[in-house]
Amino acid sequence: MSKVTSFQDDIMGQHDASALSALLAKGDISPLELTQTAIKRAESVNPQLNAIATKAFERATERAMQPFEGMFAGIPTFIKDSDPVKGLPYFLGSELMPEKPAKVSSETVLQIEALGVNILGITTIPELGLTLTTESTRFGATRNPWHTDYSTGGSSGGASALVAAGVIPFAHANDGGGSIRIPASCCGLVGLKPTQGRVKTVELPSFFPMNHIHQGIVSRTVRDTARFYEGIEQHFQAPGIPLIGSVDGPSSKRLKIAVFVEDLFGVHCDSQCVRATMQAATLCEELGHEVEVIGFPYPKHLWEDFFILWEVIPFFLWFFGKQLVDPDVQPRKMGTLGRYLKDQFKKDWLSAPFAFRRLKRFARQYDALMGEYDIFLSPTLGTPPPKLGYLGPEVDTERHLQRVLRAACYTYQQNISGTPAISLPLGKSTEGLPIGIQFAAKHGQDRMLLELAFELEQAAPWEYPLPPTGNT
Repeated sequence: MSKVTSFQDDIMGQHDASALSALLAKGDISPLELTQTAIKRAESVNPQLNAIATKAFERATERAMQPFEGMFAGIPTFIKDSDPVKGLPYFLGSELMPEKPAKVSSETVLQIEALGVNILGITTIPELGLTLTTESTRFGATRNPWHTDYSTGGSSGGASALVAAGVIPFAHANDGGGSIRIPASCCGLVGLKPTQGRVKTVELPSFFPMNHIHQGIVSRTVRDTARFYEGIEQHFQAPGIPLIGSVDGPSSKRLKIAVFVEDLFGVHCDSQCVRATMQAATLCEELGHEVEVIGFPYPKHLWEDFFILWEVIPFFLWFFGKQLVDPDVQPRKMGTLGRYLKDQFKKDWLSAPFAFRRLKRFARQYDALMGEYDIFLSPTLGTPPPKLGYLGPEVDTERHLQRVLRAACYTYQQNISGTPAISLPLGKSTEGLPIGIQFAAKHGQDRMLLELAFELEQAAPWEYPLPPTGNT
């Protein structure tokens, strides 16, 4: 097994962002020292991981010499290649985007910058963020720090690789169908997809049926994730959503949890994921929560409707990318999967309004579907991390989509409903690779998920890829 880690006996050690913030506040380390250390770590592992789309190391070093303010003042991080950062190239993981600096930063990036972070660069994604592995023709394959023959998941794969390898404590990620939770599962991280709107995201044109993109981070500890959202709320409070506030530990409230391991066809997912999920359910029972096993709870037609929604982005980029994104977009450089989805929407457009109406109805009905349960517990991904190439750009598209459906049938429901869900690294495969377990809640119940995550982290602490002894 080939593991990659940058953890070592330097000023970052194995600290998370919360611990590093305390050291910065006391003056034990400086933002410049921290930035230089993170850059050194990035340069040591990125040749093996291929997780960085754009380096901004000189810019970050200059920024580190200036004052920082905010929840994570002086903490180095990366932004995902789904959101523009002013002055840096913005690729969407695709050959169709021109290589030129973005004129403005996205609303999401501005919110993250308000926390005081220092941006080191941009992380890799699959083309247009369309699939659950980070392998693109523009940047090649991003490799999993736990084993470099395996995928990081997608689409926040570059971000997850850098956090898992110890380069930075957390990184920007977002989620349109599982893209925070799936790479968190593959890389052994905490991945909360918050309630829709809790972090500002891109404003889609009015003709888009719904905005299913949720913004957030991947991190190694629950407290970093909790403090991130606490910091966001100091600058922006989403209307109509209960505040998370400050969360620093478990709640005494016991929850009613429904656990399921079947997919939408009524078939159990991979046996290793079944085992890990049921072990997590047992742990919840031991902690005093009420757990009940159920079948797959979501309507089966939901996948077909979501698939049509999935087709919309490449379709509109192909025909309206120059107006929507950049006048120099070259749609004909779109990859095979994007072209396939674009062509499928041409066939599905007559049925699309009915599909979108059902999706919106499901969003309104999700909390009622959960009924008396507080939590839905399931695998995050229906398989352990796949090997690189299993979902790569060279795979026949129809086979690719069949494999995606088999693996990713547990995450897109919360994108449609706008409800929160978190992946926690509670399981391991027989090869020693992480297996994430998903906990989903009703609208606005992000705090409940974080309190439960704190409890599970304390009861069954997870590990980083390697001790701080260098690469093997």
